[in-house]
Amino acid sequence: MLRIASLSALLVCSVVIAADAPAPSQEEQRVMQVTQDACVAFLTADLKAVEALLAPGFTLVNSSAVVQTREEVLAEIRNRDPVYTEFRNHSMTARVFGHAAIVQGITSVKGTSGGHAFDVNVRFTDTLIREKGKWRLVVSHVTAIAD
Repeated sequence: MLRIASLSALLVCSVVIAADAPAPSQEEQRVMQVTQDACVAFLTADLKAVEALLAPGFTLVNSSAVVQTREEVLAEIRNRDPVYTEFRNHSMTARVFGHAAIVQGITSVKGTSGGHAFDVNVRFTDTLIREKGKWRLVVSHVTAIAD
């Protein structure tokens, strides 16, 4: 069964903004960048970076509708399963509410899990909180997009 770890962060992703939508504020850009940083950390299996980006108590509702704890997500990185060859966010929007923020978009991921290849797009919603001036992910929820 395919499990996709925290689609909350993101690779060198492009942010696509509708022509009639206002440009994101600096703070909205910051929270989107946190999710991009998470993509890079998962792509490169950078355990220290992921630990820094995921708040204590972080949970992920993965693409199989299974709730994973922060420790379970970190264990996937330690075990190198899944292994990603692509992990990027796009078509993102962000909203900031004081010390909380929500980022939504699409994540495209490719790689292997349990010896099986996968190539999937998921719609994600990430919730972040700002603590001591830094944004961290507290909840991520992903839903597979049917082809």
